[in-house]
Order: sequence, then C-alpha cells, then structure tokens
Amino acid sequence: MGNRDQTRVNDRIRAPKIRVVGSDGQQLGVMTVRDALLKAQAQGLDLVEIAAQADPPVCKIIDYGKFKYEQAKLKKQKSKSSTRMKEIKLRVGTGQHDYNIKMGRIEGFLDAGHKVRVIIQFKGRENAHKDLGFVAMQRIIDDLKTMANVDQAPRLGGRVIAMTLSPLPQGQRKRKFHLFHGELLEEDEHDEEEEGEFDEHLEDDHEELSEDGHEPESDAAEEPVEESSEKVQD
Repeated sequence: MGNRDQTRVNDRIRAPKIRVVGSDGQQLGVMTVRDALLKAQAQGLDLVEIAAQADPPVCKIIDYGKFKYEQAKLKKQKSKSSTRMKEIKLRVGTGQHDYNIKMGRIEGFLDAGHKVRVIIQFKGRENAHKDLGFVAMQRIIDDLKTMANVDQAPRLGGRVIAMTLSPLPQGQRKRKFHLFHGELLEEDEHDEEEEGEFDEHLEDDHEELSEDGHEPESDAAEEPVEESSEKVQD
C-alpha cells in the first residue's frame, strides 16, 4: 500500500546516510539507514523522516501511528482557530447598559482565543463629531487592557472607525464586565445582526478603509439599534 502522506518511514527512507534523533529527543549522530532501523526496531518503534530537505536528512525514532495522529490533530486545531475573526459594532452614543453588554461579549470572544474587529459607526449629526469616535475607541482600549492587545490601531474611513484586537496570553487575561453583567450576555436576535465572523485570510480586504474618505459598502449598512439606548450626544 502506498504511503499517501509522502512521509518516508523505515525501509522507504532512501538516503545513504541520515542524522538520527532518538525517541527521547537526543541526537544520535549520522549513520546509515540500516543502523538506524536496527536501533528503532530494538525499541519496537519506527524510523520516520522528519526533515527530508536537510543534508543529511533528519530522521527520528518514534511511534509512527502516534506521530500521524498528533500531526493530524495539530493541523485540525490550527485550521479551526486561525480562520475566523469576530466583529462588534458600536455607536458614539451607545448607552452604558448596551456598552457593558458589548464589552462583555468582546471579552468572551477574546477569552475563547478569537481576534475581534471593533467598529464605531457614525450616523447623521454624529459625522460632525468623528473625534469623539477616537475618544470612544480609547475608552474601549483602556477597558480591555487586561484582555487584549491592539493589533491595528483605530483608523477612520468614511463613516466608520475600526480597530482590531487580539487576546493576551491566557494566563494574563482578566475579565471585567462579565463580573457585573453576566446575566446580560446571552445572545439575542437584536445583537446577532450587529456581530459577525469572517475568514481571517479575507481580513485585509475586509478591513481596508479608503484614504479618500469613502468606506466599503459593507460598513455603510445601518445597524439595528434601540434609539432609547443610543441617543446622539452633541
């Protein structure tokens, strides 16, 4: 049966000499494939080529079945965790109650290891006070300093200001908003339209805000909000 993953194992290793790493990670030196196979067989393990392009190729004495399982698991985890980003939208006039809810959701996304794109949208008279959007962004940065790093600083484009946050290392994260508003953090129909996720490999195109003051059409879409909680503050 062919070796479909193209990893050379045991007698399929063709190099005349190889550099061998033991099952405990120790360097065993350069030797022939035959000598390395004898060492692997003596331990009931396999000889697996792990760096075919090296000179000489590097092979390791390991359990090949376990090696394949771990590689597949790592690949799946990387694919699952690196292709999504969350998005939260706010307004300059977002009230304290709704602000707390949105901050709690951002903390939840960050705590799950997601990046978060935060967008502040302007409507009507708010467009005359875009400087307040940067003040609001700085407030968000300060409120989330125990949870996030700023990957992309706040940037103005058309009728939105956007920034991207990434989570701090797990041991450094300290949530703030869920301690007082945990009962408010359940998903509902109102806020599902304000949040989204998209492929991270499309992130650059999605986040590009034009320098001439025009925004992408996707950012122009109006957010469904409750007027009572998001009054414009002139």
